[in-house]
Amino acid sequence: MAMKKGLGRGLDALFESYREETVQKDEGNDKVNELRITEIDPNPEQPRKQFDDEKMKELVDSIRIHGVVQPIIVVPKGKRYVIVAGERRWRACREAGRPTIPAIVMDLDEKQTLEISLIENLQREDLNPIEEARGIQELVDRLNLTQEEAAERLGKSRPAVANALRLLQLSAQIQKLIHDNRLSAGHARALLAVADEKKREKIAEIIAEKKLSVRETEKLIQKENRQKKKAKAKEKPSYLTVIESELEESLGTRVQIIPGAKKGVIEIEYYSNEDLERILEKVR
Repeated sequence: MAMKKGLGRGLDALFESYREETVQKDEGNDKVNELRITEIDPNPEQPRKQFDDEKMKELVDSIRIHGVVQPIIVVPKGKRYVIVAGERRWRACREAGRPTIPAIVMDLDEKQTLEISLIENLQREDLNPIEEARGIQELVDRLNLTQEEAAERLGKSRPAVANALRLLQLSAQIQKLIHDNRLSAGHARALLAVADEKKREKIAEIIAEKKLSVRETEKLIQKENRQKKKAKAKEKPSYLTVIESELEESLGTRVQIIPGAKKGVIEIEYYSNEDLERILEKVR
């Protein structure tokens, strides 16, 4: 079954696309069925491995009172069914003691099943920026997508996807601060302007400890970078510093000229494959 192109509105568009492609007459596809909880198995490829206990309890209580508002999505496997989307609702129903759960049965191949699972995981409301970045990277890697294709499937802009993935360039120490909600994605993007990793980690700790705003963080980093440039300016001829500034303005990225006795090196930073392509276009 060929996959449809142009799934630009996220998970809902993906479901609609696959519903148009599949007709499962015997199973009543695209209709809500009441399936027994004991007939359904979780998907071993489900990217989400942990479920918040407090939020799960809230969902269990809600289901006991109101029932399941949104059906889960399953695929048939032999005489049983495997969850494609909605494992949290299935777990909550089981815990609430409900014998059945509303479900839509769809005929999907392994790649489509994986794609829906990955995208559903990324559309959770409780994702922090690092979990989102890791989820997007997994979507890109496992489905062999470009950033633009991933953006289409998630209903996001390509720059938004690129910016999310840039967070994975940060060290494990800084990623943990973001994961623990001590730093925001805005803080993280500002920190990427600090080239030295040790310095970056030190600044990250200061930001977290003093609870600086993103604007205050940007000012702190700008101050650090100015001091660094002044120190470098003393070590190299002023004309090279001028050239560095001109190149940075032209290429839209950090440029460093390292002079030697008879030859030197020009370092041009890039932050993703797409960023590299953008810089190369300018150079060409």
